[in-house]
Amino acid sequence: MTTSTKKIISISLKAAVLVMAGWYIYHQFYKKNDDLKQFEALTAQINSTHVFITMGIVVLLMVVNWVLEAFKWQYLAKRLVDISIWQSIEAVFCGLTWAISTPNRVGEYGGRVMFLPNRKRIHGVFAMAVGAFGQIIMTNLLGLIAIVWLFYNYIPVSAWLFALIVLISVLTLAILFICFFHIKGIINLINRIAFLRKYHRFFDIMGRYKKPELVRILAFSMARYITFTVQYCIVFHLLIPQFAFFPMVMMLFVYFFVTSAVPSLDLLDVGVRSFTASHLFAYVTDQKIAIIAGVSSIWLINLIIPAIIGSLFVFKLKFFDRTA
Repeated sequence: MTTSTKKIISISLKAAVLVMAGWYIYHQFYKKNDDLKQFEALTAQINSTHVFITMGIVVLLMVVNWVLEAFKWQYLAKRLVDISIWQSIEAVFCGLTWAISTPNRVGEYGGRVMFLPNRKRIHGVFAMAVGAFGQIIMTNLLGLIAIVWLFYNYIPVSAWLFALIVLISVLTLAILFICFFHIKGIINLINRIAFLRKYHRFFDIMGRYKKPELVRILAFSMARYITFTVQYCIVFHLLIPQFAFFPMVMMLFVYFFVTSAVPSLDLLDVGVRSFTASHLFAYVTDQKIAIIAGVSSIWLINLIIPAIIGSLFVFKLKFFDRTA
């Protein structure tokens, strides 16, 4: 393939990513869906200064959330190559731009690892998977605790079924933690499988992280989890001041757990999340419209603004080592 052909392909791919991102942003933001209109109607009855400050904090926390992810990515990537925190921030936001048009945000992997040297990109996918595993553990840990709380307080079941739910939750968490802290052992087992053995150089990167490093990855994941939980809490407090704090937080944990397990496309994700939230939060509040409006506004802030920021970095991608 000639250099000029590579450049044409590279520019075409970048343009395609930007067009898809632009179409999504226009569809969700400028056209405004019904949930956002509901949010506007609810906040119209609240002091505008209060609304402005609250939403400003939500946007600030969005930045904090993704900067934390950038620090985590920089920490994960150091096993492959040294990158600056700014390079990591560019990679994370660019990955978010890629993510919006792919099922379950898998494009985020491609967008992020494209900032690595060509020979390290596949390794980068597996390094990124370790970070994603840490985030899954946090979501499952708090989510399963909250689900047990939900059944205990709001969903009547027999004693033996409740005990089974608790047992399954404990076993699930135990398996997750054992797998996470023994990734190297799992990789050794994978290397014994004949048709996977030839890919060992990619899987092996996952086994290079030692326990103290894995603990730090979990710490980054927990910090992110706390950050977006606070986002939801302050918006719900704005829209539903009487909403008790503890039930709110516990239902958020259940909501994060359920939505993380549902396959989705970001193009449709606002509707999926609104539907899920309206049914889950019905156990603890009758303010269905406020819940839907709050969830939609936060999700779009956490998606659209990063996608816009990430689009600024798309043309810095290098699909081929010697092309722009």
